[in-house]
Amino acid sequence: MLDLGHDLTSQLPDVGGPAQPLLTVSGLVKSFPGRGGLFGGASGRVHAVNDISFEVRKGETLGVVGESGCGKSTTSKLIMGLTEPTAGDILFDGEIVKRDAASLRHYRRQVQMVFQDSFSSLNPRLTVQESIAFPAIVHGASKRDGLAIARDMLAAVGLQPAQYATRFPHELSGGQRQRVNIARALGLRPRLVVLDEPVSALDKSVEAQVLNLLIDLKREFGLTYIFISHDLNVVQYISDRLLVMYLGSIVEIGDSAKIFEDAAHPYTAALFKSRPSIDGRAREIAPLSGDPPSPINLPKGCRFHPRCAFAKKICTEVLPELKPVDDGHYSACLKNQADSGYAASGDLN
Repeated sequence: MLDLGHDLTSQLPDVGGPAQPLLTVSGLVKSFPGRGGLFGGASGRVHAVNDISFEVRKGETLGVVGESGCGKSTTSKLIMGLTEPTAGDILFDGEIVKRDAASLRHYRRQVQMVFQDSFSSLNPRLTVQESIAFPAIVHGASKRDGLAIARDMLAAVGLQPAQYATRFPHELSGGQRQRVNIARALGLRPRLVVLDEPVSALDKSVEAQVLNLLIDLKREFGLTYIFISHDLNVVQYISDRLLVMYLGSIVEIGDSAKIFEDAAHPYTAALFKSRPSIDGRAREIAPLSGDPPSPINLPKGCRFHPRCAFAKKICTEVLPELKPVDDGHYSACLKNQADSGYAASGDLN
């Protein structure tokens, strides 16, 4: 690695030690003005993220799953500082991430993102090495040093600099472009990388190669990942812990292997059962039917109760909190909470 000084060639130091979470999200809320009112005016508010709190441990891969519109991508943009929260705080290694330009610049030096669309994420007028060098140059490197970093990062992601450095995005395959995006994200030696559907646009053979590359890079560069995907098989393969979102809220979080083996929340269990069967045969009864309610008019009580096979009257009245099921495993379901009154509640019908 080219020596450009501490700021650009190595990760910033670990402030709180291995026991302190790298990222702490506390009471995060994001709502937007709704559309569809009279003459196209505002109509209510879209509740995209509803008071979520979680931690990302140093060195782990936290998988984030849920149906489209559940708030996964909005959460990632809030974490990156690309969208301003309505309420709540984000702490990085124990320090609150402030909204001023200098603080965000320092924060984004340590937190980078890889997006789903590998083509639109790259400037078509810049060569591969220029795209990768750009963040380093913005953070103070000379153009010459930035291009040197770019060539180092290309080699790290398995693209020979002599062959690929001067190419343009349209001259690359989808898998090669995503490797370039990963190289660009790693150029500043971040500590946390947010991966938003990074392999969903790739075919399966290329997908496997990129996933294995991400695992190797995590070990080589000492990274922590937030891995967002709708593909449960991919998340199961790469994640250490799993966070499940529904309608802007967290309904379950814990060890990935344990949740895939025995999901505590009915939504998580239904989501898993909705995966295509190995033999390709259609299911007689869909485990997860209907669409999520409108994020403008959230249901009273448990957000999932209109679609839940286990819902009782109390589920229409009480919004369940995220409570422990066992060590490190949390679920927001009254059915799993002994003191919730669920057992004594009457059926809906």
